[in-house]
Amino acid sequence: MERKSAAGSIRNKERSKKKFLDAVGKILKTKGYAGLKVNDIAATAGVDKKMIYTYFGGMDGLMDEYIRSQDYWINATTDKIDKIIPEIKDGGKSFIEEMLLSQFDYVYTNKEAQKVLLWSLSESRKSLKKLIDTQEENGEHIFNNMFDPYFKENSGDFRGVMAIMVSGLYYLNMFASVNGSIFCGLDMNSPEGREKIKNAITFMVGQTYDNLKSQEK
Repeated sequence: MERKSAAGSIRNKERSKKKFLDAVGKILKTKGYAGLKVNDIAATAGVDKKMIYTYFGGMDGLMDEYIRSQDYWINATTDKIDKIIPEIKDGGKSFIEEMLLSQFDYVYTNKEAQKVLLWSLSESRKSLKKLIDTQEENGEHIFNNMFDPYFKENSGDFRGVMAIMVSGLYYLNMFASVNGSIFCGLDMNSPEGREKIKNAITFMVGQTYDNLKSQEK
């Protein structure tokens, strides 16, 4: 009986935590980050606000967990990368192409992730700074262990290309969601327009690998 009771308690806790996280997302989509107040989150979740402190240690903890749950690159953890690296034979070309293509689709379909991106550009907050720091730590681990050894003295140029590509894909999705669809004559909200961007991703990754490696010779 005690085991069943403990298991039930854990399930209840996880359900309540999910309700809080879902409530943050709902408020963020409808009212923006200015609407994220303890009482409003608790009311939307239908859970006593005291449980925010019990489960997350307070609002900062809740925001930390929510923001991390919505970020694409945060999932590229050092543990996952360490498992992938021994199997990579192409200097990470296939890996980074797939990551960029997936990022492009993920942000486009995830309205909450879009709101978090806008939030990170609009307000200074510890939770958002922590997210960015974690992104950079994970990214540095990937560069140091996968790309830098492959590109060697050209690794800085590769980092520059990746910075432009990652940020550019973020922007195209945000632009399509907030202010319009057409960018450089391509409709970012149409399958045809988005396919052109995906083709460009594959082209740019291929050109980057071919050109930077050829410069070593």
